[in-house]
Amino acid sequence: MRILSLASPSPWARALNRFTRNNAAVFGVVLLVPLLVCVLSYPLWLGHLPNDIDLAAMNAGPGGAHLFGTDGVGRDILARTLEGGRISLLVAVASVALSTTIGFLVGALAAFGGRWADAATMRAVDLAMTLPPVIFLLVLASIFGSGIWSTVLVIALLSWPVLSRMIRARLMELREREFVMASRGMGAGTWHLLFRHGLPNSVDVLVVYAALQIAAAILLEAGLSFLGLGVPPPAASWGNMLNAARSTVVLEQYPWQWLFPGAALVLAVLAINFIGDGLRDAFDPRSDLN
Repeated sequence: MRILSLASPSPWARALNRFTRNNAAVFGVVLLVPLLVCVLSYPLWLGHLPNDIDLAAMNAGPGGAHLFGTDGVGRDILARTLEGGRISLLVAVASVALSTTIGFLVGALAAFGGRWADAATMRAVDLAMTLPPVIFLLVLASIFGSGIWSTVLVIALLSWPVLSRMIRARLMELREREFVMASRGMGAGTWHLLFRHGLPNSVDVLVVYAALQIAAAILLEAGLSFLGLGVPPPAASWGNMLNAARSTVVLEQYPWQWLFPGAALVLAVLAINFIGDGLRDAFDPRSDLN
């Protein structure tokens, strides 16, 4: 009898299979992909730019030449909502990339740098995590000022401590494995261990953290811009669009000026959270037991 030996799927293939079986995660992808396509491609098909002013259509309702209506100075709400999504996502992705880099390096230093480096690094992380986040956020924003890249830096500096603890826990367990101890015994340096063994074995933690943190960063950017400490006008972001529409007159008489950017913000955060939860379950082998 001939026996056929089938190769077992790779960990990435199993993770992808778990992800596609997660209905909420798939729903998040279905929500997010069209939104990203519209945000990135709108200059190609929309006949209005975010800061174009139509004096004949100030505070115009949805319909006609302005599908989502206009604001108090005649700017197209659809164009500003899509441009706001582009800026909000840029701030979120850039800040998460920076905070992920900082968090990984700090966690790796704690795990591979020896006892004194571990103690000093973790005390710094403890200090960063004990600071009141709202007050810390406002202080950083007042120090660095408003602007896209200032907002990126502020959000990144607020977000890295949690990841550093996660990376430290993963690498503390990894450094006791035989292949890492063998590499160290053969003279491998810290950087070799970090990028040859530490980084590949931390990809799942980094991916899940980044996916969930992007949603949090979008909300942080919206909050800062709403308070006037984030992306300044006339550049559009979902936060400063909501700030511009906060008056009672606009809330009651021109609801489209806050409804559409608010809905885009909610949908984007909801979709990214669904995807992040799906990735977390996909990288957890215990999901196969459920």
